Amino acid sequence: QAIDDDSNQTGQMLAALLGRPQGTFASKIAVADGTVTVTREIDGGLETVALELPAVVTADLRLNEPRYASLPNIMKAKKKPIATMAPEDLGVDVAPRLITLSVEEPAKRQAGIKVADVATLVEKLKSEAKVI
Repeated sequence: QAIDDDSNQTGQMLAALLGRPQGTFASKIAVADGTVTVTREIDGGLETVALELPAVVTADLRLNEPRYASLPNIMKAKKKPIATMAPEDLGVDVAPRLITLSVEEPAKRQAGIKVADVATLVEKLKSEAKVI
């Protein structure tokens, strides 16, 4: 589940920042000889792309069948300690790379008008809106 509200931005932005090839919505992945073959569902069927590694691949919900933990394993996991690490400990730079230039509200929409008949509507579309 992406942190970008399923807008499909995170994987593509990461690939752009890293300068790496990308395969999005992968429903099947095969890695061999320095390449990854990504199969994805599109409107017309399936599309398969081959990418040189390293690459960024985003997953579709059909990629894997989830594993469900059993109750004994859940109880064992609760007892295990969790190591806390800082990004600096792993040599990761977390400095922001995107800059927000401005945030503005859109212009207020003008109120609509009612017209008496189709002829008046067509006339207003021609003279005022200039769309026909």
